[in-house]
Amino acid sequence: MNNPFDDTTATFRVLVNDLQQHSLWPSFADAPAGWAIAFGPAERGECLEFVEANWTDITPRRLAEIAS
Repeated sequence: MNNPFDDTTATFRVLVNDLQQHSLWPSFADAPAGWAIAFGPAERGECLEFVEANWTDITPRRLAEIAS
């Protein structure tokens, strides 16, 4: 059995949670509770580009708010 998260030919979505953390998610699977679709469906590479462009600080939002 292949891992659908590693399938370079599949389409994906980028999900974001309330901490502004991002996740690559196969487009055939429903988003889990607490996650919203931010981008896609699109090719895996496009989704990774979106994550790189939009998740520039991996500090969870609540911790970033405390630190500032």
